Amino acid sequence: MKGSDSIVGRLTLSLTLVALIGALLLLLFIGIEYRMSFAELSDASALPAIIHELTEHVVIPMLLLATPMTLTGLWAIRRALKPLEEAARKIDAAQGQSRGVRVEVESLPLEAKPFARSVNALLDRVDVAAAMHEAFAADIAHELRTPLTLLSLELDQLDGAKSEQLRLDVGAMRRLIDQLMLLAQVDAERAAHTSPTPVDLVELAGDVVAQMAPAALADGRQIELNGENSGVVPGRREAIAAALRNLVENALRVTPAGDTVVVLADRPGELAVRDGGEGLSPERLDILVQRLRRADHASSNGAGLGLAIVARIMAAHGGRLVTNPDRRELRLIFPLC
Repeated sequence: MKGSDSIVGRLTLSLTLVALIGALLLLLFIGIEYRMSFAELSDASALPAIIHELTEHVVIPMLLLATPMTLTGLWAIRRALKPLEEAARKIDAAQGQSRGVRVEVESLPLEAKPFARSVNALLDRVDVAAAMHEAFAADIAHELRTPLTLLSLELDQLDGAKSEQLRLDVGAMRRLIDQLMLLAQVDAERAAHTSPTPVDLVELAGDVVAQMAPAALADGRQIELNGENSGVVPGRREAIAAALRNLVENALRVTPAGDTVVVLADRPGELAVRDGGEGLSPERLDILVQRLRRADHASSNGAGLGLAIVARIMAAHGGRLVTNPDRRELRLIFPLC
């Protein structure tokens, strides 16, 4: 940002102009007071005396006065703007991670309070809209569970390859709906400021690997767990397990038959899944975590919400989903206890 585009830059420019205008007026006043004419100013013999008088009575006093005034003015301006900078940092630090973030109006200068109140009103509307959206998604997911359960029971009575594929599709849809409901519960608990419980990431990763190993072996792939250094993080165990399962499912999907998917518990507060695919760039991950996006690493259960759900679960836990394409890893990073 250019200096003239900032409040500090504009005020500094204004003070400079005021000082220049004041200096010109002072010179004009001195010229009138001493009855200096243009002829005297152009007289070479009188010029040194005039310069000496102006330097002694104008330039030096103005420099002695202007320097501390300028420094004091800049300090006062920056001090007055500091609450705005702190409010901006607070909002930036909380983006996408929590609700209820508001600008603290009372600490702001009087002139900035109307703007801060408008920002808080906008944040109120955003929170209400987000809550309504999540409640709607949870209601839809709840309403779909019963017909899908009945459909699954009907399909169990049928034989043939088509019925088997239909059962797989219905099972995938049920898992997706369960994840959506779980995500809605996590968001509701976060909005209600429910205290999280300690989650042992190594134990959780072991349970997920044990749960998914039979299906991986049946498809000609292996899955293993390496490391015991992830430790304990605050959160909801079912949600974190769902996030890790999504990553493992995606990894199994892009890993060639005969290769191994590795779940890593190698760093405190982190879990990673390494697959046999081509790796996922950060730019591609940003696209895939958006709702209704589909690609090689996206869920193939019909809605394309796999990585989007993982990203939402991580945001609800104050963490993040990152990728390392060189190591072909997707990593869950949690805040430590």
